[in-house]
Amino acid sequence: MITRIFGLSIAITVVSLVVAYLYGGLTALALCAILGILEVSLSFDNAVINATVLERMSEFWQRIFLTIGVLIAVFGMRLVFPLAIVWVTAGLNPVEAFDLALNPPANDAPTFADGSPSYETLLTDAHPQIAAFGGMFLALLFLNFIFEEREHTWLSWIEKPLAKAGKLDMLSVVVSGTGLVLVAEFLADADDRSTVLVAGLLGMIVYILVDGLGSMFHTEEFEEGPQGGPSTLVKATGKAAFFLFLYLEVLDASFSFDGVIGAFAITSDPIIIALGLGLIGAMFVRSITVYLVRQGTLSDYVYLEHGAHWAIGALATILLISIGVHVNELITGLVGVAFIGAALISSVLRNRKAEPDAVEDAKESTPVS
Repeated sequence: MITRIFGLSIAITVVSLVVAYLYGGLTALALCAILGILEVSLSFDNAVINATVLERMSEFWQRIFLTIGVLIAVFGMRLVFPLAIVWVTAGLNPVEAFDLALNPPANDAPTFADGSPSYETLLTDAHPQIAAFGGMFLALLFLNFIFEEREHTWLSWIEKPLAKAGKLDMLSVVVSGTGLVLVAEFLADADDRSTVLVAGLLGMIVYILVDGLGSMFHTEEFEEGPQGGPSTLVKATGKAAFFLFLYLEVLDASFSFDGVIGAFAITSDPIIIALGLGLIGAMFVRSITVYLVRQGTLSDYVYLEHGAHWAIGALATILLISIGVHVNELITGLVGVAFIGAALISSVLRNRKAEPDAVEDAKESTPVS
């Protein structure tokens, strides 16, 4: 199974590294490898969340996620999206923006000799709007999870009270909207306040729209398992799977915003970013997602989903804070890894504790001959 799931990712990684070497020599090869490793190591929470959605989809739509979804992730988010930001903010046409990206100023200076801004500078200047959109989308995702009552709780001391508070209708929208207003008022520059508010509202609208469309076609019907075994949840197909696919792509985009911006601390070359973050990173994140689904990891380690959502909450908070205060990308990644690691350890300990109880129950249910 591991070879089948990760084989394509490994092959694409080798090809990407070869292309990077042919494109820019050993330096480009090293930068591509660094970006790929960073994307994989810091995006495990993305894979866990993706898996919770992907396991509801049919095998056909899972393949769509691994094919068309990868093209969107690589060329849409890692190549076209940064260029589109520059097109819009600088008033350049696509050809001029791409030429600007491929020909940075000498010594990676923020401006050219004539004082015009570089591609990296233009993209960095658009960070408040990008962070507001992605931060609000992820904030709603986290809040809707944490305000819902669940069979299992991880950080029970806070999750249970929040679940009770979540009985108040639309609480997640109230909390996220209040947070957006506070960020725009106290963290955003005076010139950016209106754009931050608009971008944040768009992030909320997109989440509500895509999540609502997915819920509209979501089925809770069950079917009998093989040989009359336990029933299993019917996999989403058709419109339901299509909207879940859209939801996954927007979710992946929201996770990608910070990584794309952070990649410019390593290189501003869009080709290297597309190869490292996109082809290598995005492929491996998707392979990890499929592996989690195929292995039933989320069912075996029940707190992983909780840890991933807390990591999302932390990422949303960091994105919003970064509108006014620079946050090192390493901190962003390590926070997510810490939540995922803690949730995994808690799940393992829970399973070990449950094993003796299961054995004892089995003994008690065995008839005495």
